[in-house]
Amino acid sequence: MNRKEFVKNTGLAAATLAILPAGELFASAADTKIKIAMIGVGLRGQNHLDLVLRRNDVELVAICDIDDRMLTRAKEMITKSGKKMPQIFTGDIYAWKKMLEIKAGIDGIIIATPWEWHKEMIIGSIEAGIKYIGSEVMIGITLQDHWDVVKAAEKYKAHVMMLENVCYRRDVMAVLNMVRQGLFGEMIHLQGGYQHDLRDVKFNDGTKAYGGGCEIGDKAWSEARWRTHHSIHRNGDLYPTHGIGPIAHCININRGNRFVNLASFSTKARGLHQHIIKKCGPDHPNAKISFKLGDVVTTSIGCANGETILLQHDTNLPRPYSLGFRVQGTEGLWMDLNKGIYIEGKSTKPHQWDEAKVWLDKYDHPLWAKWSKEAQGSGHGGMDFYVIHSFVESIKRNAPTAMDVYDAAAWSAITPLSEMSIEKGNETIEFPDFTGGQWMYRKPVFALNDEY
Repeated sequence: MNRKEFVKNTGLAAATLAILPAGELFASAADTKIKIAMIGVGLRGQNHLDLVLRRNDVELVAICDIDDRMLTRAKEMITKSGKKMPQIFTGDIYAWKKMLEIKAGIDGIIIATPWEWHKEMIIGSIEAGIKYIGSEVMIGITLQDHWDVVKAAEKYKAHVMMLENVCYRRDVMAVLNMVRQGLFGEMIHLQGGYQHDLRDVKFNDGTKAYGGGCEIGDKAWSEARWRTHHSIHRNGDLYPTHGIGPIAHCININRGNRFVNLASFSTKARGLHQHIIKKCGPDHPNAKISFKLGDVVTTSIGCANGETILLQHDTNLPRPYSLGFRVQGTEGLWMDLNKGIYIEGKSTKPHQWDEAKVWLDKYDHPLWAKWSKEAQGSGHGGMDFYVIHSFVESIKRNAPTAMDVYDAAAWSAITPLSEMSIEKGNETIEFPDFTGGQWMYRKPVFALNDEY
């Protein structure tokens, strides 16, 4: 099978599955128990671990981590669940490679490790014969990393799903439902981003996961061990997927539309240095660090069908959390920051916002209507349930994942492309087409019904 056939057949298979009656969907999958392994059971990995342990259709066969503290917590969770203890792999940074040699077989693997490991672990899993790989964001560091992952998935006919949970946020999915029903008219402009004060994520005291000190690297713990280094050495939109994933579905990126070009701008870097001075004083060793990441990075993207997208990355300054969503069409728009929706001729009063909740409740997505009870108690307000549910159900059905390797590559590649643009003086950069032209023929498949 050549590359174009792989892309085309993957899309067709998913589209066919999406329109099957529920009875047929479950006919061959109801009693299936799949084998899952996990690389990384740190704080993020434990969210996924909890959801895997809840499911009766999943057998956890192996976990891998090199942090004894995290492994201990993970094993306690497994014991408490009453499930069989999986094989444990640890000891060195390549212990995950030994895990991939399990003779009992692995149907799917979940990767929740630092960003710089994702490409190697995804490709290693594919080459080991695993057909379903669920990776935390991002899927690579360089642009070539993204091409390498795409080529590996195509060569081995593997399914790579980036576990972008915000695509399943309840309000996001209701808005997607409204978009598909034409409430906003033809799509014109969309916005999103990652606007989240991460100063206490990027620094801690080496004991707590969040805050309490100004340590990074070996003296720190959890994300401050690795994530902060990206802020030291890189300048770009380092975390675009929470913003771009949901709005990409609204305009059918890779499925009738695609990103065409991109330009990024960065402010000066002040926030992280100022945080160290305020928290730990000017004499702290890390006060001498020069951070490359601008405090606010703004990226504009042009699309083949004429829409524009604005993304913002803002993680180094004091601010309340917001992903800054805006979905705007010829008939109206939604903005999450003011929790407002306005639809011309249908809103209560001309030129005045309606409370978004009224519309969002009315157009609640069928997935949330069906599975909200099962999602209760899962991470990030229930979003985490849906992303793992989708991954597992795809494996059970031997079907393509609803978010595939082309989505993963397009969303994640915004980071290296934004770095290139800023490095070249905010130059507009051509966006690669990871589908090789097949975006023109592929059909939307994400969340078309209430199954997964």
